[in-house]
Amino acid sequence: MIDEIKKPVDPDINGSARKAELQAIKQTATDCKELLVERQRLEQMIKDLTNNGAIAEDKDYSGGFAERYSK
Repeated sequence: MIDEIKKPVDPDINGSARKAELQAIKQTATDCKELLVERQRLEQMIKDLTNNGAIAEDKDYSGGFAERYSK
């Protein structure tokens, strides 16, 4: 997306073609902004849940005492 925005607008085109290209660049920039905002919101949500203890590491019980001596 960044490469699409950095790409210069062709100076040879005029009228509706130029307007369409500028609109596409503007839409790409808007999409990037929305993605960044959503990512920040999700990162904050994960941080809050981790701090509150709602998200915990999954426990692995496959190598426990009973499993070792069950054979």
